[in-house]
Amino acid sequence: MNYVIIQSGGKQYKASVGTVLDLDKLPVEAGASVTFDNVLLHSVDGVSQVGAPVLTGVTVTAKVLEQFKGKKLRVAKFKAKARYRRVQGFRAHLTKVQIEKIESKEKKA
Repeated sequence: MNYVIIQSGGKQYKASVGTVLDLDKLPVEAGASVTFDNVLLHSVDGVSQVGAPVLTGVTVTAKVLEQFKGKKLRVAKFKAKARYRRVQGFRAHLTKVQIEKIESKEKKA
């Protein structure tokens, strides 16, 4: 199994070719392609390479499918016996990407 762990927006994601991920908003339009250079781990047929902190020579190319807003979260604050209640909503801006290829520039012996 060929997979990678990439870092985007301060979070880490496990991905393989064809995987669809919901990432924090990226500054690209739908239909464009984006390249991730922050690859933390690359595994090919059970043999893993771990970066310190990132791997050089391994890139992941993905196609941006859409920009959208996530599910609404409600944040409530409450203080007992003080008549204090506040409710606030939050919707994250997200980008849906599909992993197209994983390239490794390592020489195979």
